Parts: sequence; structure tokens; C-alpha cells
Amino acid sequence: MAASGEPCRPGRGEAAAVVVVGSCMTDLVSLAHRLPKTGETIHGHKFFIGFGGKGANQCVQAARLGAKTSLVCKVGKDSFGNNYIENLKQNDISTEFAYQTKDAATGTASIIVNNEVKTLFNPAPAIADLDPQFYTLSDVFCCNESEAEILTGLTVGSPADAGKAALMLMGRGCQVVIVTLGAGGCVMLSQTEPTPKHIPTETVKAVDTTGAGDSFVGALAFYLAYYPHLSLEEMLKRSNFIAAVSVQAAGTQSSYPYRKDLPIHLF
Repeated sequence: MAASGEPCRPGRGEAAAVVVVGSCMTDLVSLAHRLPKTGETIHGHKFFIGFGGKGANQCVQAARLGAKTSLVCKVGKDSFGNNYIENLKQNDISTEFAYQTKDAATGTASIIVNNEVKTLFNPAPAIADLDPQFYTLSDVFCCNESEAEILTGLTVGSPADAGKAALMLMGRGCQVVIVTLGAGGCVMLSQTEPTPKHIPTETVKAVDTTGAGDSFVGALAFYLAYYPHLSLEEMLKRSNFIAAVSVQAAGTQSSYPYRKDLPIHLF
């Protein structure tokens, strides 16, 4: 997104170890017993407003694990935008590069810029004709099964399918490919370990899976920044665990665990 408008600067300090370039969205959530048919009006039984947006979600999860984070984003100069800036501050996320504009309402698309740092790219929403540079410039390319299907044209319904998709993405120049499979964990592949490996996750009773993928990516960004000595497989196991915790509570960012609430062995 363009870096124009008025920045909100809380002050400088320690450099951020995790910098996310992405979107901030206000979630307007209605709960109902079923989806309405075309043209139908039904009664819902609960409504709430929450903070979402894939970039912001991932940044919040990394921050709650203890990462020094900064979010590069743009929101509207409106009540939703004001609330979002405050939400970032409440999560101890630097808003030095969070901008507000009068030209658009809150809610933007995400991009990624290569600044010769380790980059973790999450292609959401995925497009089939993704610019080839996203593959070659990403140190870690992480997508879910539906995004992998769009990017490769392959059906992804199992770890084996995910491995085939990962191999195709690796052929486009990726250094590391991760395909997440929800309750099925994830599949990893890298230039140094060219055989796809399935990393399962524990079985839990899910309450709300919204934003679980972003919890996973945010946790992975945290481990890449603060625990680079860990093997990729161990990082993924820990990220799986944190994402599994998030699905056991309702909401998106409201379900993301803080470091203090997680087992000490994760750190």
C-alpha cells in the first residue's frame, strides 16, 4: 500500500524484529443457526465487532508472544480506523508506519516489499497469476490448502496432495514452502529438505476457526525472528500448537493467546 496520509507516531525505540506489511479490517460478525438463502432474511442470535485483517492478525499474534512488532498499513480517517490504531497500540504494536487517509474507508489490500530481510509471504487472497517475483523473493512461502489449489491448479485434500503442490511452488523459486491444512497440521518443503514432510497437530475441540491460519503465520514469524536456532520443523510444531489454542475460543484476535497463557516449553 502507498505510504501516504498522516502517520500516527507513538515514538521510536527498539527496532521491530517482526515487521508486517498488510491489511487492517474491522470484522462485523453475525452468528446464526444457518446461512440465509439468496434474498432471504433470517434472525441471528449474536453480533459483535472485532479486529481482523490478515496482516494485522498475524502481527497481533506475534506481538502477544512477545515479539517487538511494527505494522505497515493504511486505514481510513474514520471511527473504525481510529479504533484500529488504538487496538494496535493496546497490543504494543508500533504504529509509526500506520497511516490514516480521508480518501478511502478502513480496509486495504496487502503487499510485500523485499528490503533484504527475511520475508515470510502469505498469498491471501490468492490469485492464479501471482507475480513470479513473490516466489523468488520470499524466504518462506506459506499458504493454506485453498490458496495452494488456486496457485497450482492442483486439488489439495490431503498431506500427500499438499506435498505435490509444495513441489510445484518450489519449482517456481521458493526457498521454503509451507502448506497449512487446518486440523491436519501442515506440510513443509525446503531447498535443503526437498522431500515434503507432514507436520501433524493435536486434535482439539474447535469453537471458532476464524483467523487460525493467521495465528499460525504470526507465531511462525515470531519464531523466525526470535528463535532462529530452532529447526523449521520445530517452529512449525510450536506454531501448530498455538493455532490449535486459538480455535478453542471465539473471535479472531480475541482468541489469540498471550505468551503468559502458553506452556513454558514453547519458549
